[in-house]
Amino acid sequence: MTVQTERPPSGPAEVTKRADRTPAASGGRGRYTQLAPYLLLAPPVAVTLVFLGWPLVKNTLLSFQNLNMRQLIQHLSEWNGVDNYKEILGNADFWHVTGRSIVFAGTNVVLIMILGTLTGLLLAKLGKRMRVTLLIGLVLAWAMPVIAATTVYQWLFASRFGVVNWVLDKVGFHSMADYNWTGGQFSTFFVITVLIVWQSIPFVAINLYAATTTIPKELYEAASLDGAGAWKGFTSVTMPFLRPFLFATTFLEVIWVFKAFAQVFAINEGGPDRLTEILPVYAYIEGVGNQHYGMGSAIALLTIVILLLLTSSYLRIVLKQEEDEL
Repeated sequence: MTVQTERPPSGPAEVTKRADRTPAASGGRGRYTQLAPYLLLAPPVAVTLVFLGWPLVKNTLLSFQNLNMRQLIQHLSEWNGVDNYKEILGNADFWHVTGRSIVFAGTNVVLIMILGTLTGLLLAKLGKRMRVTLLIGLVLAWAMPVIAATTVYQWLFASRFGVVNWVLDKVGFHSMADYNWTGGQFSTFFVITVLIVWQSIPFVAINLYAATTTIPKELYEAASLDGAGAWKGFTSVTMPFLRPFLFATTFLEVIWVFKAFAQVFAINEGGPDRLTEILPVYAYIEGVGNQHYGMGSAIALLTIVILLLLTSSYLRIVLKQEEDEL
């Protein structure tokens, strides 16, 4: 009988191969595995810092300067400290625009979440063909460019040849035949709100519909065996699953609506008489329109601070509710 024994390494190459199987080599692979998520995140973080972080730094520096067309052409930097912020915070117009922006964003977000949630629940109840048809319509509305959609709404609500006025005239509201929708503050905000809500419903509806597909059917069967009706099943089964999606979607909608610029500016440029300006439009008109670039930068930075305060307050409310439920 021949007994085989392990042959000692015969050369440097075999010693290297055996060394690769040592714990030290395994530890190296473990360290690489731990670093892999950070390496994968590095490119998007770098892109974000370049395209968002650097403009934010430049905007912050401009907010401490007295910069108009003369300084811009001559490449002069006239630092004035916090004078821009003092002037803005002491201006009553800024606070009027801030309050208007908060009310505008709150109204839009409430309408978007209610109508979007109802549409998402409708998608879950429809048959396959009707669901696909409605999804196609939602995706087309969502994919339409903002300026293109705004132009369509300008045509719809045009005073002389708009479809809306024509329909209202035909159904008996003859006084609306030549109504100027952008001639007053509330009517202009009405058009803008309809536009923004129409653009935002698809995002909420599709998210909520996707969330309903994750709910196990067994939970509904168990609820029905316990005698739960449609409303009880919705409150005890559907809502607990949808609540995290609702919180996250509301958070995103607050950010998106609060910084809406294109719709408000394209409809009537903040008019009439600057009564429909919200903070992004106010910053643009003061900065670019009046060529006070330092002032516009300061308003933009204050807008970011206000948005951060609003979103942090919302997050605190959400976290408190989750703690109370636990």
